[in-house]
Amino acid sequence: MDIVLTILSFFGVLAIVIVAHELGHFATAKACGIKVEEFGLGYPPRLFGIKRGETVYSLNVIPLGGFTKMAGEEDPNVERSLASKGVGARLLVLSAGSLMNAILPFLLLSIAFMVPHDVWIGQVTVEEVTENSPAAIAGVIAGDTIISINDKPINNTGDLSRYIQLNLGGEITMLVEHDDASQEEVKLSPRWRPPEGEGAIGATIITKDSIVESQSEPFWRAMPMGVGQTVETMVLFKNAILSLFIGTATVGGVAGPVGIAQITGEVAKAGISPLLEWTAFFSLNLAILNLLPLPALDGGRIVFVLLEWVRRGKRISPKREGLVHLIGFAMLMVFILAVTFQDIMRIISGESIIP
Repeated sequence: MDIVLTILSFFGVLAIVIVAHELGHFATAKACGIKVEEFGLGYPPRLFGIKRGETVYSLNVIPLGGFTKMAGEEDPNVERSLASKGVGARLLVLSAGSLMNAILPFLLLSIAFMVPHDVWIGQVTVEEVTENSPAAIAGVIAGDTIISINDKPINNTGDLSRYIQLNLGGEITMLVEHDDASQEEVKLSPRWRPPEGEGAIGATIITKDSIVESQSEPFWRAMPMGVGQTVETMVLFKNAILSLFIGTATVGGVAGPVGIAQITGEVAKAGISPLLEWTAFFSLNLAILNLLPLPALDGGRIVFVLLEWVRRGKRISPKREGLVHLIGFAMLMVFILAVTFQDIMRIISGESIIP
């Protein structure tokens, strides 16, 4: 049953994210008057296809992606081709897939808040404070209970970690309750570069007396909460990338299709709401990944359009651009196969990709 759940949930998540991505390309291409020859789910060889108007809608054998095949993607001499359109139109069409993947989480996270889901609630208590750390300087002491950060309630250590990571380098207002039941607002700044073992605020935190509570939000509250969490997730992405650049974080293990399937299966066991949250996170990852300036990805194609703009309309030859994207696609497939082998070996050894 676990294998069936993993397979069904993985392909369900993949289908939602890929269809959203390709619909972005498809809709903007149609709006710009570009001929769409094929809208495909999966990669060839083709299982079957249905032609409606000038477009073939196909289902393909390799279920790890999708594509929107437009006329003359690199050749401006083809009638109603992508390459024959202006720079603005091409940038819109090429970036629309990632834009859709960035918008999709707003909907998914809103639904996740509406679906009944379990939440851990307890007293988030300071166990130890490091001398001369931001927490110590602000007056936080061992035994304090953290009630809120910037007026956002803190129900567990996950909430605390999230709001600290959102505000790295900035000032936060923390409401704490002391042992004598008095409450105090303190201000402190989580650090980008904390000493090893101290953490951003320099305090060890635990959750006491935790209980599991089922929650669901009405539509009118879930929608703004979904928007807020999506924006926060984007900020977390930004902070994670900055942490890599300044050397305060390391690159974790890379997961391929098998690894992503394993994660999806484990998340699916937790329920619909966590699965929707994971799908939203995966969609945002795909949005960022596809905008990387690598051949065969949308970002790589955007680079060629920007080069043409910088060179005042002078294009790279269609044959040369096509060859670059072909080589890039082949390298991407080799990379995916290598990571997939790594994923399979990890599963055989009984390891989970989730810490």
